[in-house]
Formats: sequence, structure tokens, C-alpha cells
Amino acid sequence: MEYLAVIVPSLGVGVVFFFAMKAIFNADRSERQALARAEEEAKNASEQGK
Repeated sequence: MEYLAVIVPSLGVGVVFFFAMKAIFNADRSERQALARAEEEAKNASEQGK
């Protein structure tokens, strides 16, 4: 039972770290998609203005 008391905090920190990194990568992916859409819209707007 002592082993469990030693391992549980490390596993807890690992799970929190996993979800934090998942959230960061998801936000980065969303930001890159939004930036690509904005650049595409700007490109289309400049082509229509010619």
C-alpha cells in the first residue's frame, strides 16, 4: 500500500500535464487555422480589388 501512496501523486501530475499540453496544442492548431483563413480572405480581397 505504501507504493501506491508514492506513485499516485506522480500519476496525478502526469495526468494534469497531459491535459495541459493537449489544451495548448489544440489552441495552437485552432490559431493556425484561423490565421490561414484570415490570410486566405485577405488574399481573395486583394485579388478582387484589382
